Amino acid sequence: MMTYGWIVYNGSLPGNKFLDFAEWLQHAAARAGSKADIIRNNDLLATMQTDGFSLLKPDMVPLPDYCIFTDKDLYLARQLEWMGIPVFNKAKVIEISDDKIATHQALAAKRLPMPKTIAAPKTFLQDSPLEMEQLTKAAKYLGFPMVVKEAFGSFGQQVYLVHSMEELVEQVKQIGGRPFLFQEFVQTSVGKDLRLQVAGESVIAAVKRTAVDDFRANVTNGGKMEAYTPTQTEIQLAIEATKAIGADFAGVDLLYGTGGSPIVCEVNSNAHIHNLYDATKINAADAMVQDVLQKTREGRNNK
Repeated sequence: MMTYGWIVYNGSLPGNKFLDFAEWLQHAAARAGSKADIIRNNDLLATMQTDGFSLLKPDMVPLPDYCIFTDKDLYLARQLEWMGIPVFNKAKVIEISDDKIATHQALAAKRLPMPKTIAAPKTFLQDSPLEMEQLTKAAKYLGFPMVVKEAFGSFGQQVYLVHSMEELVEQVKQIGGRPFLFQEFVQTSVGKDLRLQVAGESVIAAVKRTAVDDFRANVTNGGKMEAYTPTQTEIQLAIEATKAIGADFAGVDLLYGTGGSPIVCEVNSNAHIHNLYDATKINAADAMVQDVLQKTREGRNNK
């Protein structure tokens, strides 16, 4: 019996980048002998009632044996799990990955190498008054330049480099009530980093990203990407970082630490793979889907 899956993406976002990722996964599923439908999260309404959970969905679409969830709609992902559908990556994984503070807490819990990081105290009001004592402590602990990151952001956005207390104060004012963190500036990795794509317990492909005019190396911000052969240390760290957040697959960003030793910058639970393919000619979707199908079969056999 053919395994049937859903690939869920966010249908409200502009452009084709998110649909493109879903299509790559759909084609990989077909190559692996599984039929998979691409479903917009907009087309699934999670309903809750006294007798449990259900979905309002397109009439002709059956419930899947598995779901590859490429969106951040945590309510929907969690509901699919409650309904007994295996979801990859799970809602909790997406939640941790999407929140940079939660990601670094998960990495610290496993004692993985990463930049020194401080979580800014939570505020509830956009115009909450600044507490200079907090900023002074952060500056003393991390020094300048310092990286300030909003907890929620993608493609290298919402990441700022500040060089003085005056810049720090102004940036924190601009962020307002949104959650953010203070982070050590890794001088040895300015304008360069690594992206390793993990599926299961293997690194499928890796690239080195470089930028000339930006401390961030993201391709979205103008960085360039080239195929890269990671060291065993880099491979092991990427796999451990993926496990630290509980992910089945992830794009792990590594910085060059002191002496060139790798440190973890981010773990992306839904890293897009088109640019990775352009640089390496390796289609990571195949390994991702194969791992999903294997785990789905194992879960079915264990019931």
